[in-house]
Amino acid sequence: MIVDDLRAVRIVWHRDLIRFWRDKPRMFASALQPMLYLFVFGTGMGAGMRPTGGLDLRVFLYPGVMAMATLFTCFFSAGSIVWDREFGFMREMLVAPVRRGAIVVGKALGGATAGMTQGLIVLAIGPLVGIPYSPLLMLELLGLLVLLSFAVTSIGVLVAVRIKSFQAFMALVQIIIMPMFFLSGALFPMANLPTWLKIATHADPLTYAVDPMRRAVLGTLGITGFPGIDMPVAFELAIVAGTGLVALAIAAREFGKTE
Repeated sequence: MIVDDLRAVRIVWHRDLIRFWRDKPRMFASALQPMLYLFVFGTGMGAGMRPTGGLDLRVFLYPGVMAMATLFTCFFSAGSIVWDREFGFMREMLVAPVRRGAIVVGKALGGATAGMTQGLIVLAIGPLVGIPYSPLLMLELLGLLVLLSFAVTSIGVLVAVRIKSFQAFMALVQIIIMPMFFLSGALFPMANLPTWLKIATHADPLTYAVDPMRRAVLGTLGITGFPGIDMPVAFELAIVAGTGLVALAIAAREFGKTE
């Protein structure tokens, strides 16, 4: 049974990757948005303002934009569950002699891989915005991208398992991902926030991925003491991983009920 489940996970993961690679307009659109934030928004706003310490705004935005590219792609990839259900392909998968949780895990891994691919595009253009190439930094950011992609896709899958219409899913996703992005500290420093906004940012799981990314980037540039979340990086990563695992477990249970 375990072998069958693992095979089902691999097949679902592979199918979603094929779908992602064949959808070239989607890949282009997903890659274009981070570029606009970095080179247009970052350059334009940076001409009139700079974060604490005179830091280049594009360097400050870089970790948040990387997280944004991953966030959007992972959530939209999770929507393949709704698409397959709406067009009947899900029924073909459900008749297979595997546990339904294996289908959910395969979907989560497929979306996470697609999201990480988009994050790698942003990672590759780091030198263009003043991020020096460093093997250690690349490894740190790659590990953070893996963790973030898994957590975000798991949340997206949790949302998708209860939605019957793809249009309803897209509308709901917009309501979820925009607050997640804006409250994560991707676009502004975390210091001196009003109490209500500080509470909101600490309730956002994406915050605990953006902060370690920013620490890694600024640490490579020799910038220390930049205001962020006052907690150990290991604890932040545990929050991200825990959120992903809990969301995936609930999604697997709910998927069994709804299907």
